[in-house]
Amino acid sequence: MVRAAVLHGVGEAIRVEEIELPAPGPGQVRVRIAAAGVCHSDLSLADGTLDQAFPVVLGHEGSGTVAAVGEGVTHVSPGDPVLLIWAPPCGACWFCEHGEPHLCVKAMDASRVPYARLGDGTEVLPGLGTAAFAEETVVPAAGVVPLPTGAALEEAALLGCAVTTGTGAVWNTAQVPAGASVAVIGLGGVGLSAVQGARVAGATVIVAVDPDEGKRKLAVEMGATDALEPGADLGKRVRALTGGRGVDHAFECVGRSATIRAAWGLTRRGGMTTVVGVGGKDDKVEFSALELFHFARTLTGCVYGSTDPARDVPRLVAYVRDGRVDLGALVTARIGLDGIDEAFAAMRRGQGARSLVIPG
Repeated sequence: MVRAAVLHGVGEAIRVEEIELPAPGPGQVRVRIAAAGVCHSDLSLADGTLDQAFPVVLGHEGSGTVAAVGEGVTHVSPGDPVLLIWAPPCGACWFCEHGEPHLCVKAMDASRVPYARLGDGTEVLPGLGTAAFAEETVVPAAGVVPLPTGAALEEAALLGCAVTTGTGAVWNTAQVPAGASVAVIGLGGVGLSAVQGARVAGATVIVAVDPDEGKRKLAVEMGATDALEPGADLGKRVRALTGGRGVDHAFECVGRSATIRAAWGLTRRGGMTTVVGVGGKDDKVEFSALELFHFARTLTGCVYGSTDPARDVPRLVAYVRDGRVDLGALVTARIGLDGIDEAFAAMRRGQGARSLVIPG
């Protein structure tokens, strides 16, 4: 039995309960969780913005140590430090074979299969196939990537989603070149990672936008050249910083129609707007046919930073080791399993970058 943060329904409080976690079967790995980041996607699952069956253990951004492996697992062994991958590519579907593993059709298969039981025998689902809000979890072998011995294991959890998504949006999806101008709307863990990604890419103007002053200060520390509070004149202020044109690349890291429109409005003619935030299915965004023609902008979605874990995780680990990407600065709170509801509440208030759950 292990302790886990179990959610029984939309809008309910999370309960820290003991669950019965089986030994790993063939092709599975059991991981002792070192830390798990509280991501906005977890909140979206908890409040019903994204569909989720219950009961469930959420948490998809995690790191830990291998406790046991099932038959056929050879790339990790007990005692190895690992990063959890919430969308592991199968390597065999059409998308994987055509260089788009982030769109793998089987990446979410594990999330639909119960992985544990409550004390009364009720089956429990793993949120996004990972279930990192627990002392231990069992995941598919493809859902773990080895980390270097000696890595800061707790902070490395952020590589599982926020940092990979934010930097990947810049490097992989938008492919921002050196000398470009960039705007990032929404400075949570993903948005601040996008700011760091833009700095590493060599962007010369990086405008960070958020209503929270603390987050704006963090963005400047991470490489933003300008930090602005949103408002009706935001477009005018951004154009004043970019020769009257607007930015080459705008990244929306909130997931709301209003901020998507704002990011679109900050983008120059011929530029690119990348939507990184996960929004609701009923939150519609409208564009006129004329503006699509006139501005000649590109509008694109972004799933998991267009990430290929085999390529991007080693690159990020190297950047962290070299000091080019700062993980520790993203962590604004360290909490236990019983602090997740408050972390969700802070997220709703727009406060803090990343809360890190330490389950031990």
